[in-house]
Amino acid sequence: MIRSPEQWLEKAAPHEKKEGVLKVFLGYAPGVGKTYTMLSEANRRRSRVQDVVVGIVETHGRKPIEELAAGLEQIPKRKLDYKGIMFEEMDVDAILARRPGVALVDELAHTNIEGSKHRKRYEDVMELLAANIDVLSTMNIQHMDSLAPLVQSITGVPVRETIPDWVLKRAGEVVMVDLTPEALQNRMRRGDIYPLETIERALGNFFRPGNLIALRELALRQVADTVDNELGSYLTTKQISRNWGVRERIAVSISSHPSSQYLIARGARLARAVGAELYVVYVETSADASEGKLRSLAVNIRFAEELEAKVERLHGNSVGEAVAKFVKERRITQVVFGHSAARGWRKYFYLSALSSFLRHAPAVDVHIVTQEGDSET
Repeated sequence: MIRSPEQWLEKAAPHEKKEGVLKVFLGYAPGVGKTYTMLSEANRRRSRVQDVVVGIVETHGRKPIEELAAGLEQIPKRKLDYKGIMFEEMDVDAILARRPGVALVDELAHTNIEGSKHRKRYEDVMELLAANIDVLSTMNIQHMDSLAPLVQSITGVPVRETIPDWVLKRAGEVVMVDLTPEALQNRMRRGDIYPLETIERALGNFFRPGNLIALRELALRQVADTVDNELGSYLTTKQISRNWGVRERIAVSISSHPSSQYLIARGARLARAVGAELYVVYVETSADASEGKLRSLAVNIRFAEELEAKVERLHGNSVGEAVAKFVKERRITQVVFGHSAARGWRKYFYLSALSSFLRHAPAVDVHIVTQEGDSET
């Protein structure tokens, strides 16, 4: 394609940023150092002559936080009277009028006092981003809508403030602020997180070792998912068809035959051994349209779901091509197929489907699992 000089100039010119970039410092519990890390980055940016302001930072009386915040420009908070008590909230309009390059907004899941411009602080942040202001913010993993019920069941502590999952997905960068549970408990005992009189109660409730280990795993998984999505976007944008296999994903190809449950169980053991995501895929064909086979397929699918597999129904004229397409789109790293002592046309059908898969699939590890009895997978 021949481009005009204007088109070349447009392509070469840097694209003007139309929206602010959200960077979230994610933790698994209070006290891991999210706000401290955010303020440290803000001070580094300020030293590089970036225009940084504090929209709101919750110091909770912590001296190191107060000292870091003192070196940054503070936007005066908005005072609100609620039921005779004076509260302070972030003044979104004041930040918009000041138009900084970067604004610090602590505790993303916070619910604003009645009378504020927006009900939730994340809505304040969305308005700042729309005005092309970058935002640094913080949150804990328990404040994600989809994880709040699970966290409550683990800790026994209700999660009262949450944000929709899409808010974290909107972030241009998510940084895990990590600390071992033992180190976090030591911080607690020193009085670095809560007042001394509340320490023993906190250590016996939310900050129990089992709770902290579980919450930390949830946070690490969330960051791993975020990084994995970024890698997927990069591979797509750069038109890289090869799966780099950074994260293991296992797909088990099944049919309506009862022996498929053996394949599913084998795939589940393999997934647990390597910490992989498990998919069970079934390609719908006219051969499985009978009532008996549909019942058998439903039993297989229920078994897969009991083993926490993600079940996907595929469509296509060729079983091999359909599974190969799925493997490419989902960046599967290992595939499990069944193999039996079938003879005649069933053996031909199996070999034909496997050959078709190998022709169309990207580089992937293939496991051929021997099954007892006849099989159609």
